[in-house]
Amino acid sequence: MPSAISRSSASGRRSGRRSAGWSAPPAVTAPPAPYARGVDFLSSTVLGLVQLACLAVAAWSLIDCAIRPTAAFVAAGKLTKPAWLGITAVALFALWLFRPLSLFGIAAIVAAIVYLVDVRPAVREVQGGGGRW
Repeated sequence: MPSAISRSSASGRRSGRRSAGWSAPPAVTAPPAPYARGVDFLSSTVLGLVQLACLAVAAWSLIDCAIRPTAAFVAAGKLTKPAWLGITAVALFALWLFRPLSLFGIAAIVAAIVYLVDVRPAVREVQGGGGRW
């Protein structure tokens, strides 16, 4: 005598029937609006330019630190030249790996800017480069 439960449902498999009210999700989504593509292009371009500018600032700070004499750092009362070379090199490397608006990117650009606005003028003054630039 056949039982009320079929063999397929008793073994844990689903039967081929769908319940009433069930509908499949749409297979294809609509393409993005032209406005969205334009905004995406603009934002990626601006962020790319910001990243290039941050890389340029970090490279400038590293190169400037490398060409300054070692004794000028100590005479200016700042960290030693190897310390600032390490800080600016790590900043450049971090900006190469991460976006400038990430946590590591912000820390890297702050380190490069601190060198350029605090350490560089003090070292130049000790070195005898009294000009503004």
